[in-house]
Amino acid sequence: MSRLPVRWSREASLDLIEIVEFVGQDQPSAARKLGRAILAAASRLKQNPRRGKVVPELWEQGISDYRQLTISAYRIIYSVRADSVGILAVVDSRRDLHLALFQRLIRS
Repeated sequence: MSRLPVRWSREASLDLIEIVEFVGQDQPSAARKLGRAILAAASRLKQNPRRGKVVPELWEQGISDYRQLTISAYRIIYSVRADSVGILAVVDSRRDLHLALFQRLIRS
């Protein structure tokens, strides 16, 4: 498989900014390290886009088009398309994914 470009959705970019800002309130250096780790993991998807697991909460609903990588306590939710890898969300793995996605719909 050839390398696919990794494209961040606006929403996923906002998720990452919010996470880094939140962590940075108490631990600025940890926030920078976390932000770099999330960006690096997402970037590595261009070489091996199917490396992540199918999102279990969506799999239970019969949806297998979305995958995830876990970095620290955060999940990078993405889809593999014919021409790119789309980063769709970065969410705290301790949160209910259904609620997080519902709140995203309200935010949009």
